[in-house]
Amino acid sequence: METNENLFEFVKVDATASEHIAAPKYSYWKSVFRKFFASKVAIACLVISSIIIIMSIVHPFISGYSPLITPYVNKPSMWYLPPSSEYWFGTDHVGNSLFDAIWVGTRNSLMIAFVSTAISTVIGVIVGMFWGYSRKMDNIMLNIYNVVSNIPYLLLVIVLMYALGRGIPQMIFSLSCTTWLGTAYFIRVQVMIIRDREYNLASECLGTSRSRIITHNIFPYLISVIMTAVSRDVPSFISYEVFLTYVGNGLSEQNASLGRMVQRYSAYMSGSPYLFWIPVFVSALISVSLYIVGQTLADASDPRTHMV
Repeated sequence: METNENLFEFVKVDATASEHIAAPKYSYWKSVFRKFFASKVAIACLVISSIIIIMSIVHPFISGYSPLITPYVNKPSMWYLPPSSEYWFGTDHVGNSLFDAIWVGTRNSLMIAFVSTAISTVIGVIVGMFWGYSRKMDNIMLNIYNVVSNIPYLLLVIVLMYALGRGIPQMIFSLSCTTWLGTAYFIRVQVMIIRDREYNLASECLGTSRSRIITHNIFPYLISVIMTAVSRDVPSFISYEVFLTYVGNGLSEQNASLGRMVQRYSAYMSGSPYLFWIPVFVSALISVSLYIVGQTLADASDPRTHMV
C-alpha cells in the first residue's frame, strides 16, 4: 500500500511546552487604571477636581488677590454686584471679585487638607505596620490609642488652635496631631490579618528581616486600604477647616480660605445670598468629587476586583 509523504508532518517535541502558562499577561497598574476609568462618574469627578486644583494654583498668581487689599472700599458702585459676564461670581461688600477670592481660599483649604492627609497617612502607615506586626508594641500603642480616642477630636483641635494661635501651620498641626493614630490603628488591624499567613511565617523562618517582610510581603496588600483612608481624610479635613473657621476657631483674617469666606459672608445671606452659597457649593463640590475619586481608586487598587 503506497503512502503519500506530503500528507504527513513530523511533530517536534518541546520539553518546555508543559511549562507554558495559557493565562493572559497580567499587569497590576494597568488593571488598576482600566478598572478606574471604567467608571464614568469617577472620570467626571476626576475632571472636576483636576480643574479646581489647577485653577486654585494658577489663578491666584494671575489675579494677585489678597483679603487685606480693598481697592474699591470707597467705591459703593462696586459693592454687591451680582454675578455677571464681567464678574462671574459677583463682588463682595468692599468690591472685591468673589471669583478671585474663591480660588485663593480653595488653594489654602486644599493645601491644609492635602498636607494634613500626607502627614497623617505617612506616620499612620509606618507606625501601623510595625504596630500590627510587633506584639510588644501592640500593648503599648493600644493603651495610648484607648486614651486619645476617647478625647473628642474637635475639642482637642480647638484647644490646640487656642494654644498655638490661628494660622495655616497651626491648623495643619492641630488637624494631623492625633489623626495619624486612627490611621495607624486601621492599618494595624489589616496587618494582623496578613502577618500570620504561611508565606510570612516561611520568610521569618528563613531569616528574612522584619522590616523586609513588612515592606515586601505586607505593604503591597495595604494599597487599597491606604487609598480608602486617604479618600476619607482629604474631604474630612476640608470640612473640618470650613467648620472650625466658620465658628471662629480656624484661620485669621490674614488667611483666605473657604471656611473664612463662609464665616465672613454668612451675614449677607438675606441681602446677597450668592456671597455665602457659592463658597459653600465649591466646598461641597471639592469634598464630594475627591471622595468619589478616592473611593473608586481604592476599589480599583484591590487585586480582587481585577478578576474577570
